Order: sequence, then structure tokens, then C-alpha cells
Amino acid sequence: MKKVVVTGSAGFIGGYIVEELLSKGYQVVGVDNFSKYGPVTKSYDSNPNYELVVGDVQDVELMTRLLSDADHFIAGAALIGGISYFHTYAYDLLAQNERIIASSVDAAIAAKKAGGRLEKVTYMSSSMVFESTDRWPSKEGDERIVPPPLSSYGFQKLAVEYFAIAAWDQYKLPYTILRPFNCVGIGERRALGDVEIHSGNVALAMSHVVPDLVQKILKGQDPLHILGGGDQVRHYTYGGDLARGIVLSLEHPAALNNDFNISTADGHTVTELAGIIWEKIKGPGVPLHLVHDDGFEHDVQKRIPDVSKAKDLLDFEATTRLEDMLDEVIPWIQNAIAEGTI
Repeated sequence: MKKVVVTGSAGFIGGYIVEELLSKGYQVVGVDNFSKYGPVTKSYDSNPNYELVVGDVQDVELMTRLLSDADHFIAGAALIGGISYFHTYAYDLLAQNERIIASSVDAAIAAKKAGGRLEKVTYMSSSMVFESTDRWPSKEGDERIVPPPLSSYGFQKLAVEYFAIAAWDQYKLPYTILRPFNCVGIGERRALGDVEIHSGNVALAMSHVVPDLVQKILKGQDPLHILGGGDQVRHYTYGGDLARGIVLSLEHPAALNNDFNISTADGHTVTELAGIIWEKIKGPGVPLHLVHDDGFEHDVQKRIPDVSKAKDLLDFEATTRLEDMLDEVIPWIQNAIAEGTI
């Protein structure tokens, strides 16, 4: 049974990754310091093949020890949130995430040097590396051709990719770089450091667009407030699909020292998204009225991925429809609102 260390295992995407790994028969060691949400419970906490280590990824000695007998390392720990989050914490995201990735790679290099069996590191990048692109769809390699991201978050995620490649160049530490696009799923909640953002008559935490829109509609907001003109294009990708692509890449020979966009091929504007959520909650025939609030400076107008490389080399496709994701997400958020966790 191969052993995988996953940092950020208590996080939103981390939860999907751990579930997928366990379903595929891996032994999993999760590492999290609960800095975002505080202590959380997961469905797999009692799984005999799962061990949770409550600790800081910046502790290189701890991480080196955990990686000493690991076959794979998924470096998923990071400060991450919606667009308001990375405007509010512009410096912290850059500084803290650089410390996290540097410590992670230092530990992996040390474990490899010590003769461990670590096969490679899988790095979680982001679609935000394409923030300044002038060409669509964004394909692998564009991140080194187009202008660098303007937001500190996007710039730091691009730096993650440079860490991966530099560690291979100098230390021959094998890697795979994965870029998720707009993850949608359950598990996101109010973070400890959230600052309330007022959107019309509803005070929101700094989360992503899907949970924000869902909770505004559930709380009765009408007309519905959205950021900007509503023509921003996103490819909303189910967390379970992302996890499936991430775990598939661990052992796939084509993923070695390679990079992939992990995303659905289907795009929606924010206006279309609002309409779909509105009808899901309100029912057909109820008119939707929108109010357009001022957008944020780094609200990218188009994030459109080229997904052909993952399909051609990994035989991976994200197949879950937005409507089906919402059937899972809406009841979960409704319950979270009742419990006061979002």
C-alpha cells in the first residue's frame, strides 16, 4: 500500500483529495494546523488508512520525518479564498504562501537526499497564473509567455510552479503541476480570519462566488447583487472531479515532470450562474432581478482553460454538470446557514 502525505488535508479541496485517495487504496497522512477554519471533523477521520497530523507545514523537521517513508507528497497547504479574500490579505497570501511552499520543498528535498522512497511532489497551482493572459483558451505553457499575474495571489501561485521546476533542475526532485479551475463543492465555511463583506442587505464571508450567491438567495435577497457586469466567464469544476484528476496523475507516467489544467470544459458567465442557482432555489418562472455592484480590481474577466492536454495524456475529463454540483451544494449551504458555520 503506497503512502501519500497531503498538506492542507482539512481544507476545502483537501477533503476531496483525501476521500479519493482512500477510495483508491492509498495510505494517507494528512497534515493541517487548522489555521483557516479551526478544528473540523471529516467523514474519513476514523478510517484505518488515514492519519491526521496536527502541525505546521512550515516545520521542516516535522515534514521531513513524515516524508521519509512516503511514496507521494501532495503539496496542497496554502492560504486561499475568494476574490475578496485575496484583496483583503494581499500581503499575507504572498508572504505566508511563499514560506509554506519553500518549507514543503525543503522537506521533500531533504527526504529524497536521505534515501527515502519519495517518487515525486504534486504541486497545487491555480488558474490565476493566467490572470494577465490575452489569449483563450489558456493552455499549458502560456503562463511563461503571457505577462505575469497582477494580484499577489496569482503571482505567488506562479512562483509555486517555479519552485517545482527549480527543485527538479537542481535536485532532480520529480514533480507534477496541477492547475484547478474554480472548484465547487461542499466543505467551505466561514474562516477564522474572515472579514464580513456587505453585498446589498446580506453580510458575506470572503468565500467563492457559488456559496456567496447561494446564501444570498437563501437569505431572501431580491434583487440579487453580483460583482461587476456579470459577463465574467468561469469554468466551475466539481471538487470530486478535481480530486479524481489529481489522484490519477500520481501514478500516471505522462504526468511525470509535466503540468496540466484540471477543469471542466464547460464555461458559464456569472449572470448565467446566478440564473441557474436562482431557479434551483426559487423554482421555474420566478423572475430574477440583478444589481451590479462595483467589481474588484483583479476580478479576471475570463478564465477559460484548454483541457485537451489532460484528456489526451491522462485520459481525464471533468464530467460533473454545474446543475448537478448545485444539487449537492445548495442543501449543504442551507444546513450550514442554519448551524451558523457559513
